[in-house]
Amino acid sequence: MSGASIEVHDFVMRFGDRTVVDGLSFDVSPGETFGLLGSNGSGKTTTIRALLGITTPSSGSLTIDGHPYRPATGGIGYLPEERGLYRKESVIDVMTYFGQLRGLGRAEAAAWSSEYLARVGLADRAKLRVDKLSGGQQQKVQLGITIMDRPRLLILDEPTKGLDPVNRRLLLDLVDERKADGATVVLVTHHMDEVERLCDRILLLKDGTAAAYGSIPDVQDAFGGAVAKVGLDGPVPPSPLYRLARHEGHVAYLVPTRAAAADGSDILASLVGTGVHVTGFEMRRIPLDEIFVQVYGHDAGEDLVADEPRQGAAA
Repeated sequence: MSGASIEVHDFVMRFGDRTVVDGLSFDVSPGETFGLLGSNGSGKTTTIRALLGITTPSSGSLTIDGHPYRPATGGIGYLPEERGLYRKESVIDVMTYFGQLRGLGRAEAAAWSSEYLARVGLADRAKLRVDKLSGGQQQKVQLGITIMDRPRLLILDEPTKGLDPVNRRLLLDLVDERKADGATVVLVTHHMDEVERLCDRILLLKDGTAAAYGSIPDVQDAFGGAVAKVGLDGPVPPSPLYRLARHEGHVAYLVPTRAAAADGSDILASLVGTGVHVTGFEMRRIPLDEIFVQVYGHDAGEDLVADEPRQGAAA
């Protein structure tokens, strides 16, 4: 056994004559937070479902702690993107029921659930039916069910979906606590700020294959390492010192070529020298959202959330 918490080797998944995942291999180390990223249809959910034995791979192997997953082994907390709560029952009854299914006694599950609901601002909703909650509130309940028995492995598919910035931060703090307690976390998300905050390593999928894999600094280095974020008025002139990655409004992202100095001073001098009115200039590590766009092209915008969700998201 390799010692990996999760190990995927030469995984292939076909549906009829369509190959959804093609020869995928990666591992997740015990205690790390691992980001599984990609656009819609890239193979993320297919990989998770095969890992958890929900579907059978066409070929290859997927193991947890060295063995194919079996529900009886326990110790796994899975939060699917689709909610799976009993909508006609009260919140506290649903949480207590699932707690018992996960091995807790009834009194213990009820007490844990009440404490959790108070922490996430839902104490006054405990006796309401689940279908009376907003989408974001239901997401809080489902995350509570996922973590209540302190699983050693958490697999979270879009855990902050439908939450406003304050509640996103609250739930990410809960994930941080599980990691501090020694849990391994697999995080599927389109929020690149979540990835950069939480993840030790990432796998970026495209068409069922690995487009990028490794630590965040290693992936950033593989895609150029640094980028110049430039505030400017007008177009960006061509130059051998950089490649224009994006130009949105009054902000351009320039990827330096090997000819450019590491601090970007010659890029700035070149822009000013050609008459560009520069209002801001910053050299920074290439952000993950820019790598996402490089891999998928600018049509990937609908799959990507680089910053906070829009105002008005459900709490």
